[in-house]
Amino acid sequence: MTDKWTESAAWAIERARRVIRLAVVSLLGAVATAVVAATDQIKLADLADLSLEELGSIDVTSVSKKPERLSDAAASIFVITGEDIRRSGATSLPEALRLAPNLQVSRVSASSYAISARGFNSTAGNKLLVLIDGRSVYTPLFSGVFWDVQDVLLEDIERIEVISGPGATLWGANAVNGVINVITRSARDTQGGFVAPGAGNLEAGGAARYGAQLDSGGHFRVYGKYFDRQNTERADGSAVRDGWNKGQMGFRADWGGASDGFTLQGDAYDGKLEQDPQGTADIGGMNLLARWSRAFADGSSIRLQGYYDQTKRDIPALFKEDLDILDLELQHSIRPLGAHEVVWGGGYRYASDSVTNSASLAFIPADRNLYWANMFVQDGIALRTSGREMLEVRLS
Repeated sequence: MTDKWTESAAWAIERARRVIRLAVVSLLGAVATAVVAATDQIKLADLADLSLEELGSIDVTSVSKKPERLSDAAASIFVITGEDIRRSGATSLPEALRLAPNLQVSRVSASSYAISARGFNSTAGNKLLVLIDGRSVYTPLFSGVFWDVQDVLLEDIERIEVISGPGATLWGANAVNGVINVITRSARDTQGGFVAPGAGNLEAGGAARYGAQLDSGGHFRVYGKYFDRQNTERADGSAVRDGWNKGQMGFRADWGGASDGFTLQGDAYDGKLEQDPQGTADIGGMNLLARWSRAFADGSSIRLQGYYDQTKRDIPALFKEDLDILDLELQHSIRPLGAHEVVWGGGYRYASDSVTNSASLAFIPADRNLYWANMFVQDGIALRTSGREMLEVRLS
């Protein structure tokens, strides 16, 4: 009799929790709908009025490392806009990537994803280059991406450019099957306060952001976010121990404009992953990026970027990793020389990777200092075909 009362009480508590969660979700949904209804009508009307030519005039930068219209990009590219992400209801970066038809996105557990551009898809995929505001996020541990630590405030994303096909001539290592470039909005475009709470039967969390103008004439924003994702369930209803929670905070500051601008931004995060049977894994890290760009009156431009990235991962009974990366990059676009438009650049990256092995898994050698150096040159040649039509040929 005692066991039956215990089971009934547990069932009643679980049902009450689900009812409360659904009530909170419904309330938040109603409030959000009331706040943005008028804005949505305006945006939908604006999109309906655009022609096909105007829809294809979205500026992209990932194909040739310079701004160009989407319709002029010499590659198979799909652009996920910030509005697309907002309307999709995605709560994480991997879920937002499901909007790209040229990507294969599979969720393996509450925190693990397998994302690929072509071929066989697995969590250890290592032939897809992923960038967040110009910062490469792949780990040299297996030359892939730990998607459980890659995160940004989704409301701050301006667009995600997804390129299908090889891009190693411009982007270097990992850009074999494609490039994913996540570009966030300038601090100038994210002024004021913003709060986004959320709750459901599988996930709960929230985010907040505040932006203002600096006395020096620039703009800044700071943000913080936290989420707690529940364990997934098997077909028989039993729980799988794979819950995931993470908190992240960061900032971005911008000075100047398109002709002469400087950006400083950074993030820090800490979280835990439930992994059965290993136990609870700890993840954490931080990054700091600085970028200066200038456009000259003769049509040439220069960009200098550097960042530091630190990640820590401790999985009991498997391994522990401490990774530090320092990266420098220079890009110079030479003013158009007749029919030629030359872009060249180079970079240097240093990584210190230290792994503590276990009896069940070992990386040999456990400690490594890695160095990468790269250089590229691209020549875009405009060929006149007939009348005003131009054909551009690019040699990299």
